[in-house]
Amino acid sequence: MDSLTNQTVLITGASSGIGAVYADRFAKRGYNLVLVARDRTRMEALANRVRQETGVAVDILQADLTEMGELAQVEERLRTDTRISVLINNAGASVASSFVQQSPDEIAKIISLNITALTRLSSAVAPRFVEAGDGAIINISSAVALVPEFGLTIYGATKAFVLFLSQGLHSELGPKGIYVQAVLPASTRTEIWERSGWDLNALPPVMEVDDLVDAALVGFDRRETVTIPSLPDAEQWNTFDAARQVMLPNLNQVHPANRYRLVTSIQE
Repeated sequence: MDSLTNQTVLITGASSGIGAVYADRFAKRGYNLVLVARDRTRMEALANRVRQETGVAVDILQADLTEMGELAQVEERLRTDTRISVLINNAGASVASSFVQQSPDEIAKIISLNITALTRLSSAVAPRFVEAGDGAIINISSAVALVPEFGLTIYGATKAFVLFLSQGLHSELGPKGIYVQAVLPASTRTEIWERSGWDLNALPPVMEVDDLVDAALVGFDRRETVTIPSLPDAEQWNTFDAARQVMLPNLNQVHPANRYRLVTSIQE
């Protein structure tokens, strides 16, 4: 993908944090922008700065992606605007309380934004990308997807879905010319902490958002499927993934494994 061909990137959760930095970085690469978030005022301020600094075109779509009607408008833009060559699914939510403390409505809203909206937007743009034989989808997952011990059960589960979806799309769409990247940030200095009810100052040191996005873009340029900016040794991920692949031939057997058949015989 040539950043000098007047291409456009659509970024969700673009009013602040990771989304705003992605907007800045892609604008500096020559991409026009479509910013999607709930806060129009902040998007307008970002758009004005980016236009002045880079000269790119910036469109604003004010939308709450947990509202189906507003989500549908963004889907339609992705389906029909052939200038959009990159989708960044960044919008996400969490709640500081534990699973048993979270209300059903809180859980549903996290799933709606982190899973449903992200999947529908990817689904909206993928057929057009496949037809063109080109395009990229960047999904912001989380390192929490790999660490159920952290206790962020619903948030972590949604981000594990994002990781799996990205890997699945890589396998399905990669041969058709589509690049899919899952980015797994560790704790990063964004407003999600405050919105979720966490006291960022009470937590251990966190990564700065500029560092996070710049590292993620190195992974983007290298065409990594999974980018974990805080992981020093890439071989640790490769070993983790290789261990999963070693199991694959044994995951679809006709008979139960002997270790379970032995238990059955003892019970009998």
